[in-house]
Amino acid sequence: MGHHLLLCGPPATEKTMLASRLAGILPPLSNSEAMEVASIHLMAGKGLREHIWFIPFRATHHTASAATLVGGGGTPKPGEISLAHLDILLLDELPESSRSVLEVLREPLESRQILISRVAAQARYPASFQLVAAMNPCPCGYSGSKRCVCSLDQITRYQHKMSGPLLDRIDLQVQVLAIENKQLLDQEVKLDGETNERIQDRVCKARNLQLRRQGKINAHLTS
Repeated sequence: MGHHLLLCGPPATEKTMLASRLAGILPPLSNSEAMEVASIHLMAGKGLREHIWFIPFRATHHTASAATLVGGGGTPKPGEISLAHLDILLLDELPESSRSVLEVLREPLESRQILISRVAAQARYPASFQLVAAMNPCPCGYSGSKRCVCSLDQITRYQHKMSGPLLDRIDLQVQVLAIENKQLLDQEVKLDGETNERIQDRVCKARNLQLRRQGKINAHLTS
């Protein structure tokens, strides 16, 4: 809840699908939060959101530029970072993004706002988003298995595309393990999953407890 998350695992482990489901278990926006998010979308020229109380899930491609994330223009408009304000910004194939694009995330991850400076104007927009990123462990995606064709040098270069300061700002880094075909075909496996509503109820209780205790969620606590 608010903590930045990195999912690392081989292809076909549904990392992106897991990330996209996260919005469905988070608490809905309050009236004031919904109005704040709607205002940002209007300033960006996106129009009024259809369901303004839903969590604003945003997903960007790894070819997106720094300007797409930050925003800009002659009259500075919000980018994807601010459009994901309260709450989720999904970056798939994280190491495939250019180093310069990844580095622009450092300031908003730390301060939860973004400053856009242009010759004619300067604008500061809120950017209190939850970053959810997905990546393969190596260029081919199968590091640690017999299927991997990458050299140690290739794996090292691939993983070093993300700087230490950026990774330090990602609280949760989760290894997503592959599922074997026989597990998918096993008819005896019980799929006793929970509904989104039940999980969301627990999340709301935990969030309310944090707000009563300290006035903010745990992810926003300072040292």
